[in-house]
Parts: sequence; structure tokens; C-alpha cells
Amino acid sequence: MPPTSRPETDPGATAPSRRRRLPVALAAAGAALLTTVAFAPTAAAVPAAPAGVPATPAGWSLAFSDDFTGGAGALPSSTDWIVDTGTSYPGGPANWGTGEIQTYTNDPANLSQDGTGNLRITPLRSASGAWTSARIETRRTDFRPPAGGIVAMESRIQMPNVTGDAALGYWPAFWALGAPYRGNYQNWPAIGEFDIMENVNGVNSVWGVLHCGTNPGGACNESTGIGNSRACPGSSCQSAFHTYRFEWDTSVSPNQLRWYVDGQQYHSVSQAQLDATTWSNMTGHGYFLLLNLAMGGAFPNALAGSTPTAATRPGVPMVVDYVAVWTKGSGSTDPDPDPDPDPDPGTGGGDAYSTLQAEAFSQQSGTLTEATTDTGGGSNLAALANGDWARYSGVDFGSTPAKQFVARVASGAAGGVSGLVEVRLDSRTAAPIGSFSIGNTGGWQSWRTVPANIANVTGVHDVYLTFTSGQPADFVNLNWFTFGH
Repeated sequence: MPPTSRPETDPGATAPSRRRRLPVALAAAGAALLTTVAFAPTAAAVPAAPAGVPATPAGWSLAFSDDFTGGAGALPSSTDWIVDTGTSYPGGPANWGTGEIQTYTNDPANLSQDGTGNLRITPLRSASGAWTSARIETRRTDFRPPAGGIVAMESRIQMPNVTGDAALGYWPAFWALGAPYRGNYQNWPAIGEFDIMENVNGVNSVWGVLHCGTNPGGACNESTGIGNSRACPGSSCQSAFHTYRFEWDTSVSPNQLRWYVDGQQYHSVSQAQLDATTWSNMTGHGYFLLLNLAMGGAFPNALAGSTPTAATRPGVPMVVDYVAVWTKGSGSTDPDPDPDPDPDPGTGGGDAYSTLQAEAFSQQSGTLTEATTDTGGGSNLAALANGDWARYSGVDFGSTPAKQFVARVASGAAGGVSGLVEVRLDSRTAAPIGSFSIGNTGGWQSWRTVPANIANVTGVHDVYLTFTSGQPADFVNLNWFTFGH
């Protein structure tokens, strides 16, 4: 987990980082470990992963999985994963906000499936000393518990099988970021980060960390975060596969966050440890998952000084057997991992001039459904925040142009929190044809009918309702919408 302060050499020191640093006590312990561990076998000794995605336990539902069963040399599925490249997000903090020194690529030498059920992320060093590696993130950003339920995020991973001086600078991770970070890149750590598995420098430990609140300091003591670590059970983290799991549990009060390795819990954070605003800002949206293998940066440097070094051995991969997300409890998450338009018409459709129920979407990201007290009863979409969206397939506007959009909305957002309800056609990335702004209406079930003008629309279209805000907090509930001439 991150230390209490950044090294002066961290080039991302002026911008929010996404994970980092290591407390002084742990750094000292890690340094002692580095003086005693021996070199590990070369990358060729890494075995194939024998396991598939575990069977879904009774009472749980599988929301997402990838067993990486593609052919040798193939990139991970572009339907499920985005491959990050370069040294930052466009307009985001340099060196990914952490001071890491590698360039991420989509070269199969750095990132590929191996034909035996694994994904391998392999750092390489060029003749000139430049490092490359890989980082991927799920296209889906809606991983969260159903209302009153639990979400579990899990991966079976063998950390790079290298230790001692040859491991200096290695920084593998499996983690999750709050959906509002995508496209913003300046709202960390308020949007939340769950580090499910972090390791540096080949030390036989897994770190689990929560990042939240404000930086520096705040409720999560940034940029340190709230974390804990332990040695991997049985075989070392580097020499064998281990299962790393994170659970976000809203079925208990106060809610809990829990970290596990091989089924053994070693860290937890309770809702009661954080103030209400920090918790709401962190939990009011879905998350996306990431896998990456960085080289150098604030965390490995805090433990061992400037890394990597001339002794660091390139070519030792992080090997990923599977990634899976399960949910348990009431409500639902999007069962369709494709976040973009596709030929499947879904369950939407209907006359644009009828009352279109918000919960009758054909696809969504980041939304929840709850019972409504509005006239007529039924359900509404809830907890809508920046980056959330819902798709309604095959809406028929006819031949007379529609010129108005009307929606039934409610908001209990905090003072200063507001956002836009936008209408887009046929793609959630198309320019909005109309929108209106909404702030607090007096409560999450205090309903108001709000109109907005739209461009002339005829014919049959997939309608996307998108929700945009400058804050990460939930800002609106939606019961129904319709269109008018």
C-alpha cells in the first residue's frame, strides 16, 4: 500500500495518483526481506493455469468473467477489455500519476493470451534501457452491489516469479476504479479505488488498500490509503497462483469492504470508519477493473530506492488465470458486457409519445432499480451519477418530427451537486440532441416533471439517456420519460 508521503522524485507529485506509496514501517520490513530472498526461476518456468472460472455458488449470480482461453499470442477480447497505451491517459497525470517509468503497449510481446488459459503481462527492456509493459481495463464500469446485496471481484493470479535484486521495480496489480474517473482523470481519490492485489519488488506479500476522500490527508489518509498486507498462504505469491478477492457488502449495516487471499480475509473497512459524504462519493456509482504490471514508481521506490536497476530482470510475466465478478442479493447488474450499440434490440422499443418507463431499458451501466412512491407506483432508476446511462432500443418517433423531451425526475443531492439528463440517438457517444439540468428537488422521491427542447427527430432510433455531472455523487432518480411534437 502507499506510503505517508511521495518521494521527491515522483513526477506525478502534483496530480492525483491512482495508487501509491508505502508506510515507513512496511518499507523497512520490505527492505529487510529484499536482503534475504533468492533469485527465482526464469519466465519459462511459469506453469499454465489449470483452473477455470469457479462455478457460481448458490445464491450468487455471475455478472462478468474472462477465462482468457484465446489462442497463443492473441490480445484479450476487445469486447470486454480496453488496452491502455502510452504513459498516461489523454490529459491525465503523467506517468499514470504514480511515477512508473514504463510505456504501456498493445504488443503481444507485452500482452497476450498463451493458448493454455492464461493472460500474460510481460515487462520488457530495450537495448537502450527503455521499459515497456501492459495495462488493461474492463469496458464495463458498472460493477457494484445490487441494492442491499454484495459484489465480489476476483482473480486468480501468479505474480511475476522473480525476487531479490532481479525483482526491483516490479509492480503488479489487480484493482478497481470508480466509473467517474474514466474521462475525467482529476477526481481521484474521491471516486474511490479498491486495490485488490498489489505487490512490489518480488516481496512475498499481497497488499489490499482503499483510496477515497481527498488528497492529501482526508478520511482515507491519502496518499497512503487504508490498507493491510500479509504473506500469501502456503506457497509464496511469486511461486504459485493465488486467488485475490474483494467484496463490497451492502447487506449488513454498516456496510463493509473486505479483502481476501485464497479465501482468507486479511483486511476490512467499515462504513462507520468514514464520514457520510466520503462514503457516498465513493459508493454512488459502479467501478471498472484493471490489471497491469508497472515498472518503478512511488511504491517500489519507497521500499527499495530508485527502481528498476541494472540488476532488474526483464521478461518475467504476471500470469492471470481468470477474472470474475459475482453479485448476491436483490436488484441486478447489467448482464450484457457490451457497453456499445449492437444489433440486439433488447427489451426496449415502443412509441416515443407514450410513457416510457425508465426501468424498461434494454441495456444500462451504473444504474439501480428501486420501488417508487410516485403516482402509479412501480419502479424507478436510482443512484444516477456522472457516466451512468441507459439504452432503450427501437423507439419509434414516426414521420412527424419530435421537438420535446419530458422526464419525471427526483433528487436528494447535496447542496451544490447537480447534473444533466441528456438524450442521444443510436450511440451513447453521439452528441446530445437535448438535455436539462437537475439539482435537489427536495428528496429522492420528491418527483418533478421537467421538459427540454430537442432537435427534430423522426424514424426509429435507439435512445440513450446519459447522466453527466461535475461531481462524483448521485444526482438524480428517473421514473419515466416521453417525447412530444
